[in-house]
Amino acid sequence: MELKQNISFNMQLFYLPKLSKNDKIAEFDKEESKHLFKVLRKDVGDKLNITNGLNYFFEASINSISKSHCKVDIEKVIKDTPLSYSLHIAISPLKSMERFEWFLEKSSEIGISEVTPIVCDRTEKKYINDKRLRKVLISAMKQSLKSHLPKLNPIISLKEFIKYDFKDDLFIAHCDKFKKEPLLNSINARSSNLILIGPEGDFSQKEIETISSLGFKNVSLGDSRFRTETAGIIACHTVSIVNM
Repeated sequence: MELKQNISFNMQLFYLPKLSKNDKIAEFDKEESKHLFKVLRKDVGDKLNITNGLNYFFEASINSISKSHCKVDIEKVIKDTPLSYSLHIAISPLKSMERFEWFLEKSSEIGISEVTPIVCDRTEKKYINDKRLRKVLISAMKQSLKSHLPKLNPIISLKEFIKYDFKDDLFIAHCDKFKKEPLLNSINARSSNLILIGPEGDFSQKEIETISSLGFKNVSLGDSRFRTETAGIIACHTVSIVNM
């Protein structure tokens, strides 16, 4: 097994979630095989770079390929360095799912561990397309050449979500006139963090009072009033900066 610095970043990355560090061969599904064969014009002997989304890269060569199957031989396993921190953002879905997808894409590129869509008092969109959103995360992981696929949890009400016994450092970002500290000054390097981001109309005052009583620290992301997806990106980037 080799380390990440030996991998070339002038590459195209593919995703095989079931690939293990001990596997010697692997096979793509019919859809990806067709893309490799018909669109990318790959042939026997061509080299591929693969991740399993679990902090491993693999270098492989094509053993056999057609429009319905592609089998590869694993030639090198590269252990990637995981994030030095854990970041879980629980965020309200947006009426515009395009904007929510943009949040997922950019947070994946920056570095995030887990996302939970939460339904709050003022949330307008109360359902999500899990399959589509997962594809957004996979695409962002591959585009940014990362080896970690963020976990996307099922949508849940805020009331149910806050019943969990979290072991993280807990934060709620909002625009209400509660006493707040800047998130930048509240994050510890190499720590495990959960940050709540509310809907387009923000959390209700009752929600803020309830969440604050559970030990969540009230934080500010800046002087401006941000859109939900922008707030999520700022929170993600702030945690990343603290851990640089």
